[in-house]
Amino acid sequence: MAKLTQEELLAIFDAVKKEVAAYEKGTIKARMDAEGKYDLWNEKPVEAFGRKYPAMFFASAMVKSDYVGFYFMPVYSNEEIKDVFHPDLLKCLKGKSCFHIKTTDKELMKHIKTALKAGYAQYKKNGWV
Repeated sequence: MAKLTQEELLAIFDAVKKEVAAYEKGTIKARMDAEGKYDLWNEKPVEAFGRKYPAMFFASAMVKSDYVGFYFMPVYSNEEIKDVFHPDLLKCLKGKSCFHIKTTDKELMKHIKTALKAGYAQYKKNGWV
């Protein structure tokens, strides 16, 4: 596969950002919203993993050199959330919470949307939003 151009990466970023940005509501706010970088944090103090945090990272999209990173933090609050990931989305998973997205494929965007919905539900269940 040929290296993605900056224009292609920005188009992928815009598609992923659109899905992530749907959760910018209530206590979830964008801390970074610039060309090629967008991240959402739950700006509500939470207790997690045995300690208190002033805020909790939710998700982000970031242009990298040859992919767009979709970072999805709900996996840290519940490993089983991966069960809702479509196999095509799981193929993009590198590490525990970073997906390397290299296409604007509508089906893949639907899978990202499904993951975000499950992640938001998990944060809600945890009392974090």
